[in-house]
Amino acid sequence: MQNPGLLKELIQSLTCLPGVGAKSAQRMAFYLLQRNREGGRHLASILERAMAQIHHCRDCRTLTEHEVCEVCSDPLRDDGVLCVVETAADAWLLDQATRFRGKYFVLHGRLSPLDGIGPDQLGIAQLERRLAAGQVKEIILATNATLEGQATAHFIAEIASRHAVLSTRIAHGVPMGGELEFIDSSTLAHAFNGRQAF
Repeated sequence: MQNPGLLKELIQSLTCLPGVGAKSAQRMAFYLLQRNREGGRHLASILERAMAQIHHCRDCRTLTEHEVCEVCSDPLRDDGVLCVVETAADAWLLDQATRFRGKYFVLHGRLSPLDGIGPDQLGIAQLERRLAAGQVKEIILATNATLEGQATAHFIAEIASRHAVLSTRIAHGVPMGGELEFIDSSTLAHAFNGRQAF
């Protein structure tokens, strides 16, 4: 049986989501159409509103429906500590998982010259202006432990040092509950070399 045009279009549209292949998209489409049309209508409505109203925060570049996000406008947050992350999802996760009470700066990527991603695409000039203002005393580099993430962290640390801002890096290595025999050698070496006083 050939898929009708609109159904096929719905299935293909769902594959734009990360981790959703053709089979998963097909299951989602049939589920919504056969069992949860109201949920599908609500999802469509929310998606349309979100696409129209959510943009980047003026100060930290995270996603928000306001000019300045809730974190940046919170007077109880510490303006002197700034956590730099690669994505808005990273900031969201850190805020949920930690008791961090500072503010964030979202790069929306990491330095990758081969992909044409340089300082301009990451908002480095905006970050440097923020550091130059003198309010930030510590910058926490929470980029990923990839080669590009490490290079990005080093690049930002150099900028911070020019403005006399302390740079710290989140720890990487053996996860909580992890057993050494199951950890890959590069992660283990990184954890061993980055050991701290106990």
